[in-house]
Amino acid sequence: MRLWSLHPQYLDAKGLVALWREGLLAQKVLAGNTRGYRNHPQLHRFKACGDPAAAIAAYLAEVQREAARRGYRFDAGKIAPHGAAKQIKVTTGQLAYELAHLKAKLDVRDPAACARLPQPEAALVHPSFRVVPGGIEAWEVV
Repeated sequence: MRLWSLHPQYLDAKGLVALWREGLLAQKVLAGNTRGYRNHPQLHRFKACGDPAAAIAAYLAEVQREAARRGYRFDAGKIAPHGAAKQIKVTTGQLAYELAHLKAKLDVRDPAACARLPQPEAALVHPSFRVVPGGIEAWEVV
């Protein structure tokens, strides 16, 4: 499971579809509707934010908006009803790590998309997150 802190605009089609599916799985996990993945590291920051259900729903809503912008039809009805969610902190080191990770994936899978990736200091973050200084997040499995 990879819930990117980077803006979903950087993902290729395969990555965006995977993010949608993994985000929907995360929504089920955070709602207590699964037996597996309950302690997955990618979920720690959502669990710690105060309202995990609203946070993952807001996250998914942005993924769905990006899909719609590209002409894909991700069913927004699969996103649980939610109120406003506070932004979750993400470190500059985490963003740089994720950008390098995405670059390695796209270099093999979609070189054209890889060539469009920005430098770390210019990368846009998913709107669910607020950037703060720091290294790679403690929950990240490096």
